[in-house]
This record gives sequence, C-alpha cells and structure tokens, in this order.
Amino acid sequence: MTALAAREARRRFLLLHGLRWLPVGVLIPVLVLLPLERGLTLAQYGSAAAIQGIVVMVLELPTGGLSDAMGRRPVLLLAGLVDLASLAVLTVADSVFLFAAVYLLQGIYRALDSGPLESWYVDQALAADDRADIESGLSRGGAVAGLAIAGGALLGGGLVALGPIGPFSALTVPVLAALMWQLLSLTAVAILMTERRPGRGRRAVITSVRGIPAAIGGAIGLLRRSRVIVALVTVEVFWGFGMVCFEGLTPVRLSEVVGSAEGASALMGPAGSAAWLASAIGAALVPLLAKRIGAPWTGALLRVVQGLAVVGMAVLAGPAGVLTAYLLCYTVHGAANPVHSGLLHRQVDGPYRASLISLNSMMGQPAGALGLMALTALAAGVSVSAALLVGAAVLAAAAPLYLVTQRTDAVTAVHDGVSV
Repeated sequence: MTALAAREARRRFLLLHGLRWLPVGVLIPVLVLLPLERGLTLAQYGSAAAIQGIVVMVLELPTGGLSDAMGRRPVLLLAGLVDLASLAVLTVADSVFLFAAVYLLQGIYRALDSGPLESWYVDQALAADDRADIESGLSRGGAVAGLAIAGGALLGGGLVALGPIGPFSALTVPVLAALMWQLLSLTAVAILMTERRPGRGRRAVITSVRGIPAAIGGAIGLLRRSRVIVALVTVEVFWGFGMVCFEGLTPVRLSEVVGSAEGASALMGPAGSAAWLASAIGAALVPLLAKRIGAPWTGALLRVVQGLAVVGMAVLAGPAGVLTAYLLCYTVHGAANPVHSGLLHRQVDGPYRASLISLNSMMGQPAGALGLMALTALAAGVSVSAALLVGAAVLAAAAPLYLVTQRTDAVTAVHDGVSV
C-alpha cells in the first residue's frame, strides 16, 4: 500500500467515523423523554436501558473475536443492520417490553461496532508504513466524533422544536432522522470500507465463527504476557470508574450550586453540547503535545489534569466554576482517548487487534458500574463533593501506569506477540 493509499484510508475512516456518531447526537435530546412520553415511568426506563450495558459487557469480547476472525467490514455491516432494527423498533415502541427490545438490540450493535472501524484504519495505515502516525488519525477521529455528536445534538433539538410531522410526535422525529442517517452510514461502509479477506460465503462464515475462541484466547494471551498491556487495561478500569464523576454526577452537583433541579437541567443542555465540542478540540490538539513529550507522558499528564478538573467541579463555587471545570474535564477526555488507543494499538501486530480493543473496552463496563454504585452511594451518604473528590483521586491514580510503556523505546510490536 502506498502513502497515498494510507492517506485515503484515513480520509475514509474520518468520514465513516463522523457518519457513525452523528445519529448518536441526534438522539441525545429525546432518549429519556421519549419513553416517558409513551407511558413508561423513569424506573421502567432505567430498567430497560440497563439491558444495553449488560449485553455489551457479555458480547464485547466475542464480537471483537468475530471481527478478527471474519474481517472488519462484514462485522461493521452487521452492526449497522442491527442498529437499523433497533431504531425501527424505537420508532413505534410503547411498552416496557418493546423498549427492552430496543436496548437489547442497541447492546448487540454497540458490541459489534466496538473496534472494527478503528482496527481497519490502523491495519491499513500500518500496512503502508509500520511507523505510520496512527495517533494523529485517531485524534482526528476523536475530534470528528465530538463535532458529530455536538452537531447531532443541536440538530435533534432543532427537529423537536419544529414540532410533530404527520402522525409522528415531535420527540419521534429525531428517531426517524437517526434511522435515515444510519441507513446512509451503512451504505457508506459498504462502498468505502474495503479489505482483503481470505474467503467468502457460508464456509468462510463458519470458519470465522469457529475462529472466535482462538481470537479471544489470543487477546487474553497478550494481556497475560505483557506488562504494558496490563498497565493500559488497568488505566481503562480506573478511567471507567472515574467517568461517573463527569458523566453522572455533574447535573447533581450543578443543581446544588444553582439551587434547583430545573435550573441545572436548563444549563446542562447547552453545556452538554459544548462539552462534546471541547472534547473535539482536545482530540485535535493532543498530537502537538504528544510529539513534544511523547505519548506515555502525555497520557500520564492528562490523567492528572482530568483529576484536577474533577476536583474543580467539587470545590468551585457557582455554576460558572462548575461548568468551566466540566468543560476542561471533557477537553482532557477527548484528548486522552486517541493517546490511549494509539498506545494500545502499538502493542499488537497480528490477528488479534480488535479482540484486544474489545477486551480493553469491556474492562471499563464493570468498572463504570462499580463507580456508579460506589460514588452515588457516597454522594447520598456524605456529599456530592466527597464523591467527586474520590473519583478525581481514582482518575489521577492511573497516571503512573502510562509510564510503564517507557520500558520500550518505540513501543515496538511483534507479530502475534507483544512488547514487554
């Protein structure tokens, strides 16, 4: 593959990445309100939505193995079809059972979607040049995702403001828009995402499915044999626990300083959109820092700064202080994602790339659940600020783990093996 082909792969990756994340943003304004409009209680909605996380946790590693065994493109196409099915059900869902079906399908979609596109891009870039600057491509992907979600959220809110269309309520219109956009995304994947696969047809599918256990075992083997991978996956555990601070506790903290839940809710809408824009900015700028001090030191610094930002959310007075810290937190969050992904991708050059990414992602699921239970209990029993301070300490505690990667000069990968 030529350098021109590598640049083309990055261009296609960024386009497909943007198409994938924009419908997520479109649905943000209505995801909670739509089931309530259709008769569900908040508790019923929460129970249905919890199914998604459980399904993702169970299927994350097997679907990563499927991507390694079958190929990135067919798995991503399958993911798109499942998402279309979930959005079609969401369009008409009016019971707990149907909303549970929506989130079951969403869980399958998220598990299938986790890793194949990113792994495809890295495969293509490293095939062209084994020293290719994949971090810049991944950081641009993070910027594109942030912009797509922020723009999608604004679009979704605008569609709701337009009011009902025909038989569809105002809250249903964004769902229809997301469905049409996902159809466009699926078509783009079919056209733009090309790869060499050893075989096609029914026999190839059967062979690929039989190869899933080997792919899972290969990813776990990489984890067992590499101190670097153990360190990076442990960072994901700390990160998943601490993310509860800015993803879940921010509205509660804001309601404290504002004085009412209604006032906090009004601020969180534009603040959420601004946070994704901040995430995009962080992802776009982080290569400049990584080139100056190296990816491991950049990762460590970002973990400390994010911890300090959460401390700011806990101790600063007034909504302006809390929201400033919140936006800084999301800026660092967007910057940290491509740095972490780049370091992880450079640990393997072989058939288990997507499985390793799925393994890393999977570890964040139970950590996030534990953080949700522990930090919300602490917030209720002591104070929201105390919970935020504990979460900040956990985020910052992960910083030294990035420096384990300094044991290798260039984080050298070995085919079917790992750097140690």
